[in-house]
Amino acid sequence: MSLERKVLISTVPFGAFDSHPLDLLQTNNIEYVINPLGRRLREDELTDMVGECRALIAGTEPVTARVMDRSPNLGLIARVGIGLDSVDLDAARQRGILVSYTPDAPSAAVAELTIGLMLSLLRCIPDADRGLHHGRWERYMGRRLGEVTVGVIGVGRIGKRVVRHLAAFGARVLANDLAPDAGFGNEYNLQWVDKEVIYKEADIITLHVPLTPLTEHLITRNVIELMKPDALLVNTARGGIVAEDDLAAALRSGGLGAAALDVFECEPYSGDLAALDNCLLTCHMGSMSRDCRTLMELEAVLETIRFLDGESLLQLAPEPADERAPAALNREFT
Repeated sequence: MSLERKVLISTVPFGAFDSHPLDLLQTNNIEYVINPLGRRLREDELTDMVGECRALIAGTEPVTARVMDRSPNLGLIARVGIGLDSVDLDAARQRGILVSYTPDAPSAAVAELTIGLMLSLLRCIPDADRGLHHGRWERYMGRRLGEVTVGVIGVGRIGKRVVRHLAAFGARVLANDLAPDAGFGNEYNLQWVDKEVIYKEADIITLHVPLTPLTEHLITRNVIELMKPDALLVNTARGGIVAEDDLAAALRSGGLGAAALDVFECEPYSGDLAALDNCLLTCHMGSMSRDCRTLMELEAVLETIRFLDGESLLQLAPEPADERAPAALNREFT
């Protein structure tokens, strides 16, 4: 088969719960290779695997300028997911490589996991589970979601879904976004405030922004010190938004009540937070519901087929050179 119809699928799992995305590739005479290592690839591994492939269906592995330079036939990076921080967008643009993504598909699953993490922290579910597994019967006094103030930083795709869920519980919501949606805010009785107000007043702070120069290490020791000592921090966005060492220090010292993280600066994660009982950790699985994962894969495959057939793409990533990109990415991501 021609190299012009060859694709590397570096993200895993792929087609695990629904074979339709893979069936589509086969039906359209596209040869594909799935990452044989079954885990997130390192830069050197990805560089070796892409080879002469015309398109890359990627996850969160680092698609760097070096990877692109070693892939002379590469014309498309189809990101399965919404975050674009793992792709060097400037390098892709300079080399004429198109980048697409799937901004809508994972939103429902990430929002539901976010609410699940909030409830788990509020009702001390992980503590009770650990205790009972070790023979301890201890009932914990928790709080209801409808009785706390939640601060939502980033109110776009995922952030809006989180707000809708919170409305059903009756929670008071403080919101912050680079481009506030006044109509949505009025509909859900949001209070648009500066981030500092959220840090000081919220019982739960949940992050739904992309990782950009504006948001890298947004949550540091100085910011945590503004928070209530029993506040809860939830991050299902990107690991680099939270300074993990500062968070671990605050959780150890009692400067923060608890945290729940689904994403980390280095994945798989094995840092200090793993030793803390007041930090609930999950394995970057926000989008991992069967329906959302399959939709993400399907959308990436459809973009790949369009590209190989010489058609226009429907879900191109925002231009990195656009000075409005941070605000645009904030809206697209969340």
